[in-house]
Amino acid sequence: MRIANLILDRDGTVIVDKHYLADPAGVELIPGAGEALAGLCRAGVRLFVATNQSGIGRGYFGVADYQAVQARLGELLNRAGASLCATAFCPHAPQEGCGCRKPAPGMWELLAGEHGLDPAATAMAGDKSADVRFGRRAGLALTILVLTGKGREHAGLLGLPLPTGDTLLLDSPGPDQPNAVCADLAAAARLIELVNAGGRA
Repeated sequence: MRIANLILDRDGTVIVDKHYLADPAGVELIPGAGEALAGLCRAGVRLFVATNQSGIGRGYFGVADYQAVQARLGELLNRAGASLCATAFCPHAPQEGCGCRKPAPGMWELLAGEHGLDPAATAMAGDKSADVRFGRRAGLALTILVLTGKGREHAGLLGLPLPTGDTLLLDSPGPDQPNAVCADLAAAARLIELVNAGGRA
């Protein structure tokens, strides 16, 4: 297995979750995230974001606000030496019943179709159970729950033990459980690098 693509949740995974963030001045990378993603970029891994943005559907902010936040994220990642190939977002409120709000597969289908993503060469990293189910239902090679953001809370909801170090590999995960639990995105990046070097995942 070689991971050529990584799909990332945004809030709580790459940036600090600030609850319906609509102001680009509030964008703050989680410590170590920029450097970790830069390392993956140097290793040839393509980075994508798939993010639920129900604040749009709830009327809390508009698409232009979301785009301004996303542009600021791009600036911060570029400063760290990382870049995103593309971002997909779901603007709908949960009650709208769309096919793109994670864990539904719509954003995977969009990114895969536009960028030729092979699920057997793609990983997902996020801090919520919806991210985990998204990755597993898409049949991705590796799905990682990070413990930043709401990760610890959702590890409990999924019945997962916490790692004693920075990474816990699950030998026989259930259909709604990740393949690995990582302390943060930096640990997730190290796991992907290990996999790509021929190590075990």
